[in-house]
Amino acid sequence: MSLIFKNQNKFEIISNYCPQGDQGNAIEQLTQGLRNNYKFQTLLGVTGSGKTYTVANVIKNIQLPTLVLAPNKTLAAQLCSEFREFFPNNAVEYFVSYYDYYQPEAYIPSKDMYIEKDTSINEEIEKLRLSTTNSLFMRNDVIVVASVSCIYNLGSPVEYEKQRIFIKRGEEYPRERLIKNLVSVKYERNDYDFTQGNFRVKGDTFEIYPAYQEKALRVQLFGDDVERILEFNPVSGEIYSELDVAVISPATHFLATAEWVQRALTTIEEELNDRLKYFKKEGKLLEAQRLQSRTRYDMEMIAELGFCGGIENYSRHILDKQPGETPNTLIDFFPDDFMAVIDESHIAMPQIRGMYEGDKSRKQTLVDYGFRLPSALDNRPLRFEEFLQKVKRVIFTSATPGQLERQISLQVVEQIIRPTGLIDPEVVIKPTKGQIEDLM
Repeated sequence: MSLIFKNQNKFEIISNYCPQGDQGNAIEQLTQGLRNNYKFQTLLGVTGSGKTYTVANVIKNIQLPTLVLAPNKTLAAQLCSEFREFFPNNAVEYFVSYYDYYQPEAYIPSKDMYIEKDTSINEEIEKLRLSTTNSLFMRNDVIVVASVSCIYNLGSPVEYEKQRIFIKRGEEYPRERLIKNLVSVKYERNDYDFTQGNFRVKGDTFEIYPAYQEKALRVQLFGDDVERILEFNPVSGEIYSELDVAVISPATHFLATAEWVQRALTTIEEELNDRLKYFKKEGKLLEAQRLQSRTRYDMEMIAELGFCGGIENYSRHILDKQPGETPNTLIDFFPDDFMAVIDESHIAMPQIRGMYEGDKSRKQTLVDYGFRLPSALDNRPLRFEEFLQKVKRVIFTSATPGQLERQISLQVVEQIIRPTGLIDPEVVIKPTKGQIEDLM
């Protein structure tokens, strides 16, 4: 990943608190473990012991971009809010699934029932996802709080970086080329409705509203040269600052150039022909006819529009990957050296382990009955082993760590004494006999 234009800000905690109870010792032990290159560590902390504050201090000490993985969206939002309070001057991003509603494509052979994919996308969450990847390319001081969505296919970070638009004051950038480049990374020209992901042009002045931030950009050309770059409020028009350089990241994670589309159509055709031969050889003529009609329709849509419904099922062809090759995920957008924190690991780790098999089971049925090509199986989440291989420094946090975390951790750091000094209430167990009288 290129470090061009990356800022070098440091993680800095802004808080009135200081470590109390077991926090100081836990912070020191975990930090030392990371400096000793321990791949796996566990923070065993009782509820209310301030594990989030402990992790925040470890991040400050180690100064590495950090992925915090939570088992659900609600907990991720809570953690994101807490980290933003601790790190107001750093980038704390929220990355979860952008579906408000998701009915995956499926086929039930026993009922001969095909269920079409049906989704409802939350545009605000999509903007937060785009903000996450933009921050990872622009800054070193990034904390990403994510759900298990972070192990799903996200497109190529290499191609994402290639598609970013760099505009520098004083350099040549012809008007038509800038329009073409903005459209190629999925920005829409709209001279009347100026919303995120759109741009407008008036003479030699461009106003661009990045899909991932609240500030807009105004680029003023003089002939073919960039004269001024301004950052402004898209509602009031207030000028915030004048820039020497502006970097505009794509408005989507899934980009497809004309070259990729042509290559994909060729390899999809080859796979389709091989699969049709297989079905005909097996006497499965219905499956062959079904696969041919569906795939041909998708190919026509891709050729004409550059996309189709369910285009993610052709991601192996579009990204030119090999069968079974590890997919690109959010983790690949991080630099080589980063830290991962698995919160409530006794829940999150089994979740990560189960995602691949659940996804494969559903898609295998679609492939077997001619609804999808076998390459659809490569649009998948990471296998558990692939996930463990991609993360190089991991801290598991839990009040009740699972057996796996205990086995693979090089040290288990306990945080039992709460900052408040409060202890767990005494547990009294009584027989059920006479319980009403006892209650009264």
